[in-house]
Amino acid sequence: MKILRHISAGALSILFAFACNEGIDPISHVEPGPDEAAPTITVSYPLEGTRVQVKEDVAPLDIQFEATDDIEIQQVAFSLDGTEVGTLSGFKDYRRAVETFTYESLTNGDHSLVVTVTDLSGKSTSTTVNFEKVPPYQPVFDGEIFYMPFDGDYMELVNIVTATKVGSPTFTDASVYGKAYAGAADAYLTVPTTAITTSEFSAAFWYNLNSAPDRSGILTIGPPDPNLPATPNNRKNGFRFFREGSPTNQTFKLNVGDGASDGWFDGGAAASLNPATSDWVHLAFTISDTEVVVYIDGEVVSQGAFAGVDWTGCDILSIASGAPRFTEWGHLSDQSLFDELRIFDKALTQEEVQAIMEY
Repeated sequence: MKILRHISAGALSILFAFACNEGIDPISHVEPGPDEAAPTITVSYPLEGTRVQVKEDVAPLDIQFEATDDIEIQQVAFSLDGTEVGTLSGFKDYRRAVETFTYESLTNGDHSLVVTVTDLSGKSTSTTVNFEKVPPYQPVFDGEIFYMPFDGDYMELVNIVTATKVGSPTFTDASVYGKAYAGAADAYLTVPTTAITTSEFSAAFWYNLNSAPDRSGILTIGPPDPNLPATPNNRKNGFRFFREGSPTNQTFKLNVGDGASDGWFDGGAAASLNPATSDWVHLAFTISDTEVVVYIDGEVVSQGAFAGVDWTGCDILSIASGAPRFTEWGHLSDQSLFDELRIFDKALTQEEVQAIMEY
């Protein structure tokens, strides 16, 4: 019986090995072939014209790139302003490298970056990126605590915070200054509110209206909604600045919560634009402990008494959408253009709003 068990086990092993290899070609060495093509290199950051702006006058720069070759990448070299500053080699995937090289000491000024990839046969390809590191941002206006210029990135420059991007917004050169944020379906930005939920609050920015869809959130700081977690509409705290209407008429509205209830500031016809004839407009609103005021192009379009905003549960600012905190009425992503967003820890006067607009 023992002999039979050994014979049976051996037979099963042979059968199992045959089954596992059925339909699978044996592994054999394949020659890589001649190295015919030059390697390629693409730099994803910095981009041409990037303006690097951080709190420090000397700061690290993360150079992000992708290099490819038909046979094998030997080395990627980095030159800044005519001086080689480092190399990378020994990539795990010898035909494709998606990597980051950190240059530790970028100073203020104009810079020219050259990234060169070389393959095993000595063929090389280079790409050049011209960019600038500008001095740390200094607030321009009294009470300014937040500034997003949207100049090709999502950096907030007063607190040096990069917004979280949801979806696929882009940038456009059709802007007021430099570049502008271009909204897209299901796209928006969020920023923590730690530095901006002050007792008085103002926001001012440039806006180019796209009426499709026919309603959207514009700026939102609101709390979660335990009663409607899937489509929140808790208006007792924070604010919601949004638009709604038709292809020929869009009305801007502001809702603000005082902790117990909410107030509406709807200017009606005075706060409406015709998308067919509208271009860039300057939007602003202020919230104090006595009133709320909404401006379009420096003119008051809505104004009313208010006892002050309550920020309980308001931990994120949404830009270009009501999501994720104000969606029940369909005020979702805004496909309009945004530029030069500033927030203040005070209630701006009309003269100050007009000065910001003319800056």
